[in-house]
Amino acid sequence: MADSLRDEVLGYIKEKYKAEPEYLWKRYPTDAIVRHSDNRKWFGIFMKISYEKIDREKSGMVDILNVKLEDILMLDYLVSQDGYYPSYHMSKGSWISIVLDGTVPFETVCELINIGYRATASKKKRNYV
Repeated sequence: MADSLRDEVLGYIKEKYKAEPEYLWKRYPTDAIVRHSDNRKWFGIFMKISYEKIDREKSGMVDILNVKLEDILMLDYLVSQDGYYPSYHMSKGSWISIVLDGTVPFETVCELINIGYRATASKKKRNYV
């Protein structure tokens, strides 16, 4: 498994959505958000956290990506799979945490980013995404 897919995922977001990561917190200099240029809504949050915060049986630090999902059934299904957790630090009813340690394949992470991007897009933009 890769140490982290973070850089690869950020590269995908920069290329597809022209969104640059924003580092908003001095206390957490590696945590970043990505947002829409028009409505300024976040469509992803990258964090480095202690694995124990999402899975008490694992230790060490892990990169995660939080994305919004509108489909509650999809969210429930995913959190029953390896590499997905109820969202850390966001609404657990509509956001999901994805570990970026290679458990979830890069292509799948990208598909979920696309869903999250559309879920947070302005109504005008949703028709074209």
